[in-house]
Amino acid sequence: MLETSARLLRLLSLLQTHRDWSGAELSERLGVTTRTVRRDVDRLRELGYPVDATPGAPGYRLGAGSELPPLLLDDDEAVAVAVGLRTAAGGTVEGIEETSVRALAKLERVLPARLRHRVNALQSMTVPMTAAVAPVPPEVLTAIAAACRDHEVLRFDYRSHQGQESRRSAEPHRLVHSGRRWYLVGWDVDKRDWRTYRVDRLSLKTPNGPRFVPREPPAEDLAAYTSRAISSAPYRHQARLTVHAPADVVTAHMPPTVATVEPVDASTCVLLCGSNNLDEIVVYVALMDLAFEAHEPPELVERIAAMASRLQAASDAGSDASGAGEAAGGAAADVAGR
Repeated sequence: MLETSARLLRLLSLLQTHRDWSGAELSERLGVTTRTVRRDVDRLRELGYPVDATPGAPGYRLGAGSELPPLLLDDDEAVAVAVGLRTAAGGTVEGIEETSVRALAKLERVLPARLRHRVNALQSMTVPMTAAVAPVPPEVLTAIAAACRDHEVLRFDYRSHQGQESRRSAEPHRLVHSGRRWYLVGWDVDKRDWRTYRVDRLSLKTPNGPRFVPREPPAEDLAAYTSRAISSAPYRHQARLTVHAPADVVTAHMPPTVATVEPVDASTCVLLCGSNNLDEIVVYVALMDLAFEAHEPPELVERIAAMASRLQAASDAGSDASGAGEAAGGAAADVAGR
């Protein structure tokens, strides 16, 4: 006869794979009396598993509860879930990338070596047809997610936007996914300030550093914080503009990696972006074909005025040339008519 704990796990596994079980069937499968089955069902209920009694002949089924209880997976199911989570973590399903990484970190922590090998083999033989961005291995994401969860300092080599290599130590807080790239928000131990790191530019070192006491995050909205950190802060010029259009309309033109869009009301928003070239900002904003006003920096307003003058001059020159051509054509027609 199985020990009580092992028997409870076996009972739970049976309930998760079959819609309805009679007490006699469970008794036979577990090698115990129906009375023991009833006691074990009560224990599962005490642990939070919603085991319902079926009408008619005495029987049991696993129902839906207010909270999701732990699940027991066989080998094939565990592999399927791990592969699905890795795929979702790669950004193929919008909005669940970060959740997938957290779930994958939990699963891979307890996945047996034989199953981990099957998952890796399947993943390595699969070619995703996605956008041309630097890939991030799922094991790197799960290692970072685990360090965030366990409050362990991460040590890594990092390559900056300019290509400079450095050794960094950071207290990891959260992973943020932009739709194309992964970013780590963490407290830089050496610089003693919050930093945002592109995950595809870091190379983790093992083992992790010591545990730390979590700090207050740099912002409540980490997505907006990360957007500002990567779209304007690294650049020479930071621009602030008011756009007379709903925020979702502007966001369709300016993704979070390019600019931060802050709603003001239903028809107005503030656009924050950066560049090393002011003309680049002018062109990007003008191409949205939306009414806007530039506030900062003052040089941006001057560049807009200068570019507008050049465009107006080009337009006037084109109109004059067109008018002259039409006049010449009319004169030639006059001569031909005589």
